[in-house]
Order: sequence, then structure tokens, then C-alpha cells
Amino acid sequence: MTNQLEPLKIAVPNKGSLSEAATQMLRDAGYRQRHDNKELVLVDEEHSVEFYYLRPRDIALYVGEGTLDLGITGRDMLLDSGANAEEIMALGFGGTRFRFAGPSGREYETADLEGHRIATSYPGLVEQYLATRGISARLIRLDGAVESSIRLGVADFIADVVETGTTLRAAGLTVFGEPLLQSEAILIRRAGTPETPALGQLSRRLSGVLVARDYLMIDYVVPKVRLAEASRITPGLASPTVSPVENETEVAVRAMVPAKKIHAVMDELLTVDAEAIVVTRLASCRL
Repeated sequence: MTNQLEPLKIAVPNKGSLSEAATQMLRDAGYRQRHDNKELVLVDEEHSVEFYYLRPRDIALYVGEGTLDLGITGRDMLLDSGANAEEIMALGFGGTRFRFAGPSGREYETADLEGHRIATSYPGLVEQYLATRGISARLIRLDGAVESSIRLGVADFIADVVETGTTLRAAGLTVFGEPLLQSEAILIRRAGTPETPALGQLSRRLSGVLVARDYLMIDYVVPKVRLAEASRITPGLASPTVSPVENETEVAVRAMVPAKKIHAVMDELLTVDAEAIVVTRLASCRL
């Protein structure tokens, strides 16, 4: 429980691609979360936190003005807003790339944007990008269906989120140039705000969830004479935990292993005579 007098006020996306993942991450970190999407405010008295469910695009503005202490939003929305807020940590979900695209049939370079119309839902972000490269262009702000703007004669190029590129290809467009931005969900605070005990606790909890999502716990038994080989296969984050077993010729080993490598690790452990290999998912951790 936090010791501050005033509750920590945190903005959470109320809808869109970030909403469900943000809510689940906070729940995994031990905080109460709403069960009814119509709720606009939820108070977690145990942790002295108030959660406010807001439009993702508005969150950076509320935090930047100091109305709310912290917020979860996209890096793209923070940069596009121009708000007086800063990124504290990346949260590992909601990853997107922003790219320029133009009519298919020819190759483009970023310099080709000079003097043309660019349709986008993120004019602030695009303007900053172009300014750093000395490119002058007219930005057309649209709230959606940006890929249709060229066909409808509103723009010459677009700048938009690109995941697989399927939607753009279907619209007769091709991406070009380097990505404007690699975005993902982030935790933000007002720029220059000092860290408080409540913020430190939240950050540690979220970091624990992130690590738990990337790692699995593996337990196994291995002959003592092959422990060094097994330890090289499962070094853990620092070193594996080794415990004696009733059979004095073997030891029990426990270590954290990257989730993406778990099957290869189990296969390799069999080559050093490991047995009773068990893998456990982690909910959270503190390192």
C-alpha cells in the first residue's frame, strides 16, 4: 500500500487496441480493474490508486497538464499530441510501425514528399519527422480510412500505421522510406515530475509482469557429473538454483528460461541426461 496522502491518478485507454491489453496488464500487476466498459472511474483503495478510463488520444494531454499523474497510451499518440509529458517505460504490447505510402507502379524516396499533400491521422508526428529532414509538405488530417484519400483525390501520399501491409496493397499503395516511428504502449508522466514511492511500486510491478511474460521457470533433475553442462544450457538470469535430492548422485535444478527458447532448451537438456523436466508459467516476479 502506498503512503502518499492523495491517490495516484492513472489514465487507462477506454477503447481501441490498447484498452484490453492495458487493463489486463494492470490486473496482472495486482491492481483492481473495471469489469463494465461503461465505468469511467475505478478506485483501488487497497493501493490508493484511481483509474480513469479515457480516449487514448486524450491521455497524454491530461497527464501533460498535470490533471492526472500517469497514463498508458501509445508512443505515437504521445509524440503526436505535443503534450508536456514523457515516457517512463515501454509496456511490450500494441506494437506498430508508421510508414509513408504512395500509388503503386513506381519507386519513391522520402524526398519525393516535398511540396505534396500527405494524408494522416497523426499530423503532429509527421510534421516533426518532416521538419527534421527539411521537407515541406501540406498535411491533411483525417480521422480514419487514410488509405482511401489518394484514390479520392484528397492527398498525394499517406502516412499511416502499417502492420502486414495487406490493407495498403489492396488500396493500390506501396510503402517506401524508413519507418517514421516504431510505436508501442508506454507509461507516461508529466515531464520533469519526480518519482514517488507509488510510481516506484507501479513501475516495479509492471516490470515484473513484463519479465514474467518473456520467461518460463524450468525444473529438472540431472546427474551431478553433468551439472556443469546443464548449467550452460539453463544459466538463468544470474545462475541456476541447485538443490540436493535424496539420490546423492543427482541434483535438482531450477532456472528462468526465455519463453521463445523453451522447447529447444528441453531438447538440449535430454542430451545431458536430464529428466523430470517441468515447465511453469510465471504470473509476475521481482528481480
